[in-house]
Amino acid sequence: MKTLLIATNNKGKIKEIQRLFNGVYPRIITMKEAGLDLDVEEDGQTFEENAIKKATEAMKASGMDSLADDSGLCVDALDGAPGIYSARYAGEHGDDEANNRKLLDEMENIADENRGAAFVCSVALCKTDGSVVVAEGRVEGSILRKETGNNGFGYDPLFWYPPFGCAFGQASAEQKNGVSHRAMALKNLADKL
Repeated sequence: MKTLLIATNNKGKIKEIQRLFNGVYPRIITMKEAGLDLDVEEDGQTFEENAIKKATEAMKASGMDSLADDSGLCVDALDGAPGIYSARYAGEHGDDEANNRKLLDEMENIADENRGAAFVCSVALCKTDGSVVVAEGRVEGSILRKETGNNGFGYDPLFWYPPFGCAFGQASAEQKNGVSHRAMALKNLADKL
């Protein structure tokens, strides 16, 4: 039976991947279920490099086809920052409040028409035969001047999504997951398989 290892412990990502790939792989397991505790240093220069590195390390450690992702927020006026440093933009990994505060400070004097941004996700599937399949997803929007809404996480309260007419922080999980950069990247990857 062909097994896919998901190289993450993020429960939201796991559900999304299981939903999209259960027709491709009869068995999908997490790192926890595989008894793996990998901490891969994300030292690539792009989301794709980091995703490939994580998927490759997971495949080598498990002997199974492995899927990993890397994602973040890219702001036009900041030359793509925070980019690959999105989770640790303010210094400490995963401090959403500090990251959002820093982003607002950096964007304070940027005119509304120049506040374009995109959530970007790269996914990589490293197979046991050594081949790697990658795909990307992006969601375009803009950066608000203050946090709006209590839903989501990370930069969601600052990300205005025109098709919804609201911030991701105001959208329901179902709405956001339907158009998320990760969902798009995973769908693009599934299409390649």
